[in-house]
Amino acid sequence: MNHPAIRPGSVAVITGAAAGIGFAIASRLCREGMKVVLFDRNQIALDAAVKALYQVDPNAELLAVTGDVTSQQSLKELYDSARGFGDVTLVVNNAAILKGAGPWQELEQWRQTMDVNFWSVLAVQNLFVDYLLGKDSPAAFVNLGSKEGITTPPGNAAYNVSKAALKVLTEQLAHELYKRSGNKVSAHLLIPGYTYTPMNFPGMSADTVKPEAPWTADQVVDRMVESMARDEFYIFCEDHEVTRELDQRRMQWSADDMIKGRPALSRWHPHYADQFKAYIADLK
Repeated sequence: MNHPAIRPGSVAVITGAAAGIGFAIASRLCREGMKVVLFDRNQIALDAAVKALYQVDPNAELLAVTGDVTSQQSLKELYDSARGFGDVTLVVNNAAILKGAGPWQELEQWRQTMDVNFWSVLAVQNLFVDYLLGKDSPAAFVNLGSKEGITTPPGNAAYNVSKAALKVLTEQLAHELYKRSGNKVSAHLLIPGYTYTPMNFPGMSADTVKPEAPWTADQVVDRMVESMARDEFYIFCEDHEVTRELDQRRMQWSADDMIKGRPALSRWHPHYADQFKAYIADLK
């Protein structure tokens, strides 16, 4: 039994749908009988994605919308096109960029990262929330988070801040939707692990051999659908190197930095290296 927002004949809207996890979500929802709106700024990749989906299912009901998530005009076109396509019940904010920027450097890269990874999600919610609340049928949002937005490892401050902000935004969204709809409209935070996608493996192709460590995008989507069916908010994905138990220890350690008065990001602090190693030593 799927989450009631995932049902045949209704419409799913997916940003960044031309490749990676976004495309895998589109493929899975097509198999579930949903009508799928694929939104992406890369016209060539979007055309290829639609072609690939039709090759699997010539009867799939697809709508491709080309646009930029940082453009309010593009998002309004997405909203209008999706509503014209049918009964929207699922909105997936998947589009994101990874390019790094430090905590006092590259302001333009900071702005772009926040525009794509955070502000665009807020803009999509601004367009769709009232519409979904006004319907009589169940609906859901899925926002693509990141473990980097929870444990915030050093090295890419802009990405970590954007995903930390998205985590808080989605938590707030879920709470407000519950108050207003009694969980008729829900929100979920999908938190992938190390995943074999073009974001993590630039230049990958159909002929590229997948390393052992990452999960496939399809595995992430399977976890998403299964967890939504259980009405889980935090949808955690492990991979072939990091277990769920190790993820939990890392998150607990990060939270305990505040509680125990340790330095910021103490997991990577040389004075705490041995303590952290001992903290996870019993995990296999």
